[in-house]
Amino acid sequence: MTYISIGLRALLTLAFVAAALAKLAGVDMMVATYEQIGLGQWFRYVTAIVELAGAVLLWLPGRQVVGAGLLGATMVGAVLAHWFILGPSAVPAIILGLICAGILYIHRAQIPAYLGRA
Repeated sequence: MTYISIGLRALLTLAFVAAALAKLAGVDMMVATYEQIGLGQWFRYVTAIVELAGAVLLWLPGRQVVGAGLLGATMVGAVLAHWFILGPSAVPAIILGLICAGILYIHRAQIPAYLGRA
């Protein structure tokens, strides 16, 4: 399971760091997407910071569930945004969310410590 975890975390790291850098760089597609969402461009920056933080947490010992949970919650928001506002396919966000769920499952032994049951 260690190699599967490393592979999934590497995949998520690549995807989320690339997306965060595109948001921070102000790539036209990202700016237009957040304009369409209607919460303002500040939300693009917040999302980028959350994505970077989640990617970093995936690699800190004992913090994988926090990173995967943070990124998974971000993908729930992305799926809802695609379904109700943006329109195009939410499949990429669903796939990334499922990978986050896989990491949560692999590292599920960490969860009781965060729930105060360790």
